[in-house]
Amino acid sequence: MRVVALGVGAIVLILAIAAVFLFRTLPDANAFNARVEQLFVENDALTGASEIKLLEILAQSGTAFSDTLTSYRVVIFVLMLFATALLVAALVFLVVIIAQNRRMEAIERQGIRVSSLIIRRDARTVSLNDMEFNLTEAALETLAVLAEARMDEDLLTGAELEAVISGRDASDCEEAAGATRIKRLRDSLGNQMMAELLVKTVARRGYMLAIDKAVIRME
Repeated sequence: MRVVALGVGAIVLILAIAAVFLFRTLPDANAFNARVEQLFVENDALTGASEIKLLEILAQSGTAFSDTLTSYRVVIFVLMLFATALLVAALVFLVVIIAQNRRMEAIERQGIRVSSLIIRRDARTVSLNDMEFNLTEAALETLAVLAEARMDEDLLTGAELEAVISGRDASDCEEAAGATRIKRLRDSLGNQMMAELLVKTVARRGYMLAIDKAVIRME
């Protein structure tokens, strides 16, 4: 929070300084009118109708210039406010994203903490801590095979997983078939982050349940 406060303060300060500098360097809104007035004062001899008409046009032009410059000042002020709001919002979002990434990294390092995993084949349900999931028969079978492998401290490749479930030899099974079963299991669990951490993919080795084997129970 301190970083956010310092960042917001710095943004506001920088834009405030820029705004003050910008407004101070803008010409005076009445500069044109002052010059026209000076023409009237210094040229008393301009009494002809055409000359007076010219001076009136100049005066009207000065008024229009003054109004235009005033509107420009308002537009610049509004744009500065928008710029401040956008920069502050961007800073806050950046800090939030960084915090979320750090949180996710911490969770990934620690893994998901499971105190109880109960697989009930007859009811086709899985109890994970205090949460209960209704799974399809295929997803339940995939989880059961992974649980048995975890109790034996084994990793299963996609082909081996498919072989255990289908009853065929692993050499006759495709890696993609097992990967598809893993994906469907994760989809059935619903919470993507939890599913990714529970059913862990070990690069170039296979799949495993990232939990203590002592908490697994099959019914």
